[in-house]
Formats: sequence, structure tokens, C-alpha cells
Amino acid sequence: MTHVSRPETWDKSARPVAETNYRRARISRAQREEWGWAFLFILPTMIGLGVFSLWPIFETFYYSFTTWGAFGGHKWSGLKNYDLVLRDAELLQSTINTLVFTGLSLIGVPIAIVVAALLNRPGLRGLTLYRTVYFLPVVTLPSAVALMWKLLYSGDYGLVNWLLSLVGIDGPYWLSDPNTALYAVGIVSIWSSVGYNMVILLAGMQTVPREYYEAAEIDGAGGIRQFFSITIPLLTPSIFFVCVITVINALQAFDLVFLMVNVNNPALPWTQTVVYLFFEKGFIEHNGGYAAAIAFLLMIVILALTAIQFRLQRRWVHYG
Repeated sequence: MTHVSRPETWDKSARPVAETNYRRARISRAQREEWGWAFLFILPTMIGLGVFSLWPIFETFYYSFTTWGAFGGHKWSGLKNYDLVLRDAELLQSTINTLVFTGLSLIGVPIAIVVAALLNRPGLRGLTLYRTVYFLPVVTLPSAVALMWKLLYSGDYGLVNWLLSLVGIDGPYWLSDPNTALYAVGIVSIWSSVGYNMVILLAGMQTVPREYYEAAEIDGAGGIRQFFSITIPLLTPSIFFVCVITVINALQAFDLVFLMVNVNNPALPWTQTVVYLFFEKGFIEHNGGYAAAIAFLLMIVILALTAIQFRLQRRWVHYG
């Protein structure tokens, strides 16, 4: 048997390097398999987002540069729609209405905080019943909500004006008066959203360690002091989330205005939102290109306001 001697020029460090490379190859192969399985599991969601979210965005952006005929079909028109949008007084009024409506909707956030704090007390009798009652508007059909509140707001036989008449106040026609219509719809929006916000804030409150409140009680802090010194600071991540969601939903408000304010209502110009105007231009006047320009600009505004909120949250939101 012939013995082959190892060449003297063989580098002893070559073996560790080879083993390291082999080990890295094995790790990278395992990682590739793991990433492959992960990609396979999220692929259905990615397809759904692409088809129902991303593709409509690009399609809307394309249509915003086109002009549509009365019987369908479209042709390229460049920046014509955006030029009209920037000079449209009706869109300016709708934008103001939407911003006012958004401000009114944000009033529901502190209301939801108070409600969540009241329902977070241990030992409260009927706790499940109260939580259910507050959450019922969230799962109620918008059409049913609008019909109920239209009856309450009725200037002739509504419950609101009847209660005001008991104290000698002659209530207006809430949904027909340009001075009150938008605020009346805003109150309905607050009433509808308190339950949803309450659930999120209540979940945030229940994550606050009970030891903090016990230490505060030992130091002599009362319930109100504990609420503002412990609950609110530790609840700021949930409050931030609720504010972001509220702003996004309010900027896209449509159903309540559409259902509560009729087309022939004299208060419509002072209550219609940007999305309502989009519906009117796109589905009533069949001006799809102009409606697409409105929708795309609204998306830009929502993205900008959301980015500003995320930028400002560093100053007042406390994590951990």
C-alpha cells in the first residue's frame, strides 16, 4: 500500500476556513428554506393586497389623467383634472366640511377614555351589560343608525326638540339648517365610534400593572391623580392608535352624510365631505377622471396627516 505524504505547502488554516464556509452555506440554505416557507404562507395575503389595494391605487392614479365620456370610455387629458381640482370652490368647501367633521370626531376620543376608565373599575355590577350597550352602535348597520337619528333630529316630532321644548327652547330643523347639519351628523359619528374606541382603550388600561396604583394609594394619591399621573401616560400608545384610526375614518366619511342628508337638502353644500363629492362626480355625473383625481389627492392628504401624527407622537407617546 502506497503512502501519500501531505505536501509541505499545505496551509493548516485552509481547513478551518473551509469548515466555516461550509457552515455558513448550511446556515444560509436553512435560512432560504425558512424564508421560502414564510413567503409561501404570506403569499395569499400579498395577492389579496395587490389585487384589492395596490392595483386600484395605480389604476386610480392613471384614470386621474383621463377624461371620461357620458357613455363610458376615456381618453388621456394630462393634468387637466388636477388643474380643475385646484380651482374647484365646491371641493374647497367639501374639504373644510371634512376637516370640521374630523375635528368633531376627535372629540369622541376623550369621551371614550372616560367611558373606558369607568368600565375598568373592579367589582362594578352589570359590567358586561354596560360594555355591550356601549359597543352596540359599532355593530349596528349604518342605515339603521341614520334612520334612527333622523327621527330623533326631526324638527316637527323629534325627541331632541321635544326635550328642548320642556325647558322653553325651540329647536331647529337640525338636518336642514346649514348652521347645525354638519354638527348633528358629527354627533352621530361620535356616538357610533365611542364603543370601538372604548374597547381598544379598555384593553390598554388592563395592561397597566396594578402595583402602580397600589403604590400611588400608599403615597396618598386619589383616583383623579392616579388617572392623570398613571393611567393617561401609560395609555398614550392606545390613545395614539385611536387618534390615527379616527382621523383616517373621518377623512373618508361618507355613509352618514349620504344617508342623513338628502340630495335636495339645502344644507348639503355645508355637510358634504370629500368622499361624498367623489361619489357625486364619479357615479352621478359620470366624470370618472375628475373623481379619480379627487380620490388620489385625498389619499395623499391622509398619508401626509398620518405621517405628521407619527412624527409628533415621539413627543407625547410613552412606550414601556
